[in-house]
Amino acid sequence: MPPRHPLPDILVSGRPARSDYRVLTPRTPHSRAGRAEEGFTEVELETFQDEDSNAYRTQLQQQSQPLLSPGYRSRGDDHDIIAKDTKTVSANWLQLALSRLPLIGGSILAFILLILIAVSLNRPGSLEAVLLQKPVELLETSSSKSDAVSPATKDSQLLVTTVSVPTATEAATKISISGSFPSPTQPVVEQTSARPFISYENYTQFPLTGTQYREQCAEMLQYMHYGDYWDEPRRGPLDVEHLDEAPNSPHNSVKVCSKTITYLLDGHVGLIADLALMAQAAAFARERNSNFFVDDTHWNRGKWTDYFKDVRDLEPGPEPGCRAPPPNELVACPRVARHWVISSRTAKYHFGHAFGEEYQDGHGHHLNRFKNIFERAQTSFEQTIRLNPRMTELVRAAREELLSILSVRSLPARSDNKDGAAIPLGRDFETPNNPALYVGIHIRRGDRKPAAIPYYPDDIIPLEKFIDMARSTWDKFYGNSSTSSSIVAGTDYDDIGDVALGRDVSSGDDNHFPAPPIMWLASDSPPVVSEFMSAFPSATGMFSLAYSTKSELRVLAPAHAYVQAEFNLEPPAERARLTRGMIVDFAMLSGMWATAGDVVPGAVVCGKGSNVCKMSAIGFGFQRAFGFDDDGDHQHGDVNSARARWVDVDNAGRIIPAWHAYEMH
Repeated sequence: MPPRHPLPDILVSGRPARSDYRVLTPRTPHSRAGRAEEGFTEVELETFQDEDSNAYRTQLQQQSQPLLSPGYRSRGDDHDIIAKDTKTVSANWLQLALSRLPLIGGSILAFILLILIAVSLNRPGSLEAVLLQKPVELLETSSSKSDAVSPATKDSQLLVTTVSVPTATEAATKISISGSFPSPTQPVVEQTSARPFISYENYTQFPLTGTQYREQCAEMLQYMHYGDYWDEPRRGPLDVEHLDEAPNSPHNSVKVCSKTITYLLDGHVGLIADLALMAQAAAFARERNSNFFVDDTHWNRGKWTDYFKDVRDLEPGPEPGCRAPPPNELVACPRVARHWVISSRTAKYHFGHAFGEEYQDGHGHHLNRFKNIFERAQTSFEQTIRLNPRMTELVRAAREELLSILSVRSLPARSDNKDGAAIPLGRDFETPNNPALYVGIHIRRGDRKPAAIPYYPDDIIPLEKFIDMARSTWDKFYGNSSTSSSIVAGTDYDDIGDVALGRDVSSGDDNHFPAPPIMWLASDSPPVVSEFMSAFPSATGMFSLAYSTKSELRVLAPAHAYVQAEFNLEPPAERARLTRGMIVDFAMLSGMWATAGDVVPGAVVCGKGSNVCKMSAIGFGFQRAFGFDDDGDHQHGDVNSARARWVDVDNAGRIIPAWHAYEMH
């Protein structure tokens, strides 16, 4: 069927006639400036020959029919759409920036750290000098000798300041060395350039207490180094003023020791805990060529010389006869100060990780790492921490009582014990020449908890463990089986027992005194002593302060369990009595302070949680204490339980290390 109308607009080839051109309306509203709705006239198309109009004409030539009728939208309506698109783009950029913010910040921080690393490598110490500045009220500098130190905001606060050298007259009027050593009102120091130093101007009593010295160390942390153990602070020496260094000082008639180390006793910890730390402090003095002193100003047990010899008589140091420093010149931190003071409350600043890095054997395993620290303490007990004549007589009385009751030939009396003269040591820890006739047993109750406390739900070591270990230890070293005891497999009694020294003087019969095991029992709890003794036959060779035949020993037995926090509540005489009793017990448990021929224990059974137990190992020597005294390979450093004289019923090898030289609070 033929089409009803011609189709003039359908072109196969060629171009339509100009008369056939029609004004078209674009198919979308996004044309320029709203002209799409109105279209262009032919005159306008002829007039505008720019690229845009030509493009429009080209588009126009492609169409001959309008898609939208004229007037679809009014001019300018597309402005709202453009504004909306602009806002959308801005929001997208903001979202993108926020999502990249962590990356940008991390990059900036990394760049800053890179710069700081470069500065620290090229100029060591410069960052510490800038970043570790104290606030103005705690750190001041002055180039004029007339500058004064600003007062502290707190009475207990330690001042660190910098001043210049005063005249000799000024120095003489600041501190009076004689008398009670009042606090200086103006810090004084001889120097050629400004440097920080410690001021005690807010204190009036010296030496400071252990707590105050601990606060000083806390203040000094930001100035202390992070290098080797004995490195000086990066900002230079940090110390108090020393009047004997001032020019024309009137206090130079008796020379003050050039360098000293002082151990401060303040009663914060028990006696043996203090002795353990003091042993390491005395070792410092020997190694650092310093004179060693003990300060008992704040000790709650009396005077050091009430129990021990004056350390200056035993360790004269590199400068015999020099005067101890004024107590207001003692410094707890840093440790490189001229007159360094150590106490149980500042031990954590000096006996922590850095100390281990310096003094442990980095190539050793387990206990082998601690051999050097062990031997440092052993030397201190031999040379520096020695009993005075009165305490020597009490310890000897306990040893002679044991010998006499066991019907062993008594040792001859020693006149040098009575006149206070130094006793030649003569005892070889590793090759014993002392009769080891008994086993020491120490049971600590009171306020102490087991070292392996997770294994003891009741926070105490069951008494049965001490009883069983006492029997097995006797059998291990003396080869005379005690009642219902299990012995260590593979033990060679003739090898580890002290055969030549009369190792077994027991009757070997539970019904005949002295029945095995022969023991010295020490405990702070009288009920525990009674319960422990009741677990053995009445004929057992058991000795203790409470059951001594000598009144001077029996009076030293504790009346109740020891609680450190309550010790100060006891009268001074009672504290002194308990201290003497502890010293006698410790000597009998460890063999400490024994001379050639004195009776000593063959082993000690105790709990590691007690400082008495840890220090008792010192009396046996490193090899014998841990069972390394055979031809075996002990590079692993684990306790050789078949031969160890130090028998721990607490940890029992479950926690490493098995032994510690001291305790920090």
